[in-house]
Amino acid sequence: MAGTASGASFRPWYIVFMVLVFVAYPAGRMLEKIWYHPVPITLHWIGAFWFAAMLYVTLMLFITDLARLGNLAFPFIEKLSQGNMPGLKLKAFLVISTITLLVVIAGHINAWHPKISRVDITLPKKAGNMEYLRIVAASDIHMGTIIGPRRMNKLVNTINSLQPDIILLAGDVVDEDVKPVIQQNLGKNLKELHAPYGVFAATGNHEYIGGGEPSIQYLEDHGIVMLRDTAQLINNSFYVIGREDLHKRYGYGKARKTLPDIMQGVDASKPLIMMDHQPYHLEDAKAAGIDLQLSGHTHHGQLWPFGYITQKIFEVSRGYYQKGDTHYYVSTGFGTWGPPVRTGNRPEIVVINLYFKE
Repeated sequence: MAGTASGASFRPWYIVFMVLVFVAYPAGRMLEKIWYHPVPITLHWIGAFWFAAMLYVTLMLFITDLARLGNLAFPFIEKLSQGNMPGLKLKAFLVISTITLLVVIAGHINAWHPKISRVDITLPKKAGNMEYLRIVAASDIHMGTIIGPRRMNKLVNTINSLQPDIILLAGDVVDEDVKPVIQQNLGKNLKELHAPYGVFAATGNHEYIGGGEPSIQYLEDHGIVMLRDTAQLINNSFYVIGREDLHKRYGYGKARKTLPDIMQGVDASKPLIMMDHQPYHLEDAKAAGIDLQLSGHTHHGQLWPFGYITQKIFEVSRGYYQKGDTHYYVSTGFGTWGPPVRTGNRPEIVVINLYFKE
């Protein structure tokens, strides 16, 4: 009777907790747009972590249900309980909660420690008098409430320490609403990126989810050259091409340009480097004679086991790939979307050393 009474007294608090964490993320994100204050920021963080926690609680409950099904054929739960079924349920609750907590903490620590991925590629083309180009690239930074000043300092310091010739940001620089970016003055960090040939970016779906032009204008105002279905000749030696994200058609009701349209007037005898945020239709770059395509978007699932799903959706979910004479790199991204947790892979900054040999 005492156990029943204590359970009944706990139930209202449990309901309040579940309602709070369930609404925390959408409530925090919506409130941030009109009231950037510690209250919505805290809700945002609570809800973001809860997404990750719920994933792993659900997976472990699924395993528990499988065990219960197995018990129908080979009874063993009664033996484990030793006549104390409530005690066994409590132990199961504690085990599931502890494992979930440890996984989320480990995933959060992992999300804070990007790796440096290095790729060497030789292109059979002449690039003026250049023999070599060092590209440092990042995608899916998701600047905002979660990716704030500390993470941006880490990104900028790491990129600059790699001594890039050119910096390329392959979409989703901003995480939806630009207001948290402005409030935290994250553009100051962007202005500290340095490379002799400049800092270029393409749009991602999150730039358009956040309203498009305000986010894009903010990036341009803080030292980023946005390439929007355009090609730019650099040092009279190579081209950098930036495609608009596929999401443009939802924001503006108008599709992006085709790659052949973008390529009009481009000297294809020079090296062609292209940013296209979402790695769909890789054959388009191959058909257009692109030498190197940089993409992101997939996060390779970010949370295990979603990487298996992105591998089915995309021809390449992460890493280096070659199709014909075209080289591709799909980055797992620097930041996170939703939960500030990575359990399926590590965040990364990419160094691509291009060698030109006619």
